[in-house]
Amino acid sequence: MADMQTNDGEEQVVVFELANEHYGIDIGRVQEIIRLPAITAVPRAPECVEGVVNLRGRVIPVLNLRTRFGLPDGERGRSSRIVVLEVNGNTVGALVDGVSEVLRVPVNAVEPPGATLTGPETAHLRGIAKLEERLVILLNLDHIVDLAQRELVAA
Repeated sequence: MADMQTNDGEEQVVVFELANEHYGIDIGRVQEIIRLPAITAVPRAPECVEGVVNLRGRVIPVLNLRTRFGLPDGERGRSSRIVVLEVNGNTVGALVDGVSEVLRVPVNAVEPPGATLTGPETAHLRGIAKLEERLVILLNLDHIVDLAQRELVAA
């Protein structure tokens, strides 16, 4: 996994929204953020795989993070985006409700998820950033995509 620390004890994360909550991912893993194009459904794909998109001649899978995290379906609006990510040598898209900012998070503001949030169902949680005005859930992208790949192989 890429090292998210900067030289001054901070992490840079891209903050996005899902179901009115804030999530953060390592900025080094983000290739680009695009507006929502037409998504082509793939028959018999795992539930969290929304489909595929053509990104400048490359076909990339798109994961619906609401579905992956067990959140209720939300209406796609003008702020919906696909965050194009590099994960385990693969390019994948993550469908999110909106992207709000790039944030520097002090390393000492990040706490582990806690004993009640550990296990295979929550392996995608890397930690919780405690900021003055909110909490940002930091994600472990490798586990999010690994689970989707296992489901795709099993389908």
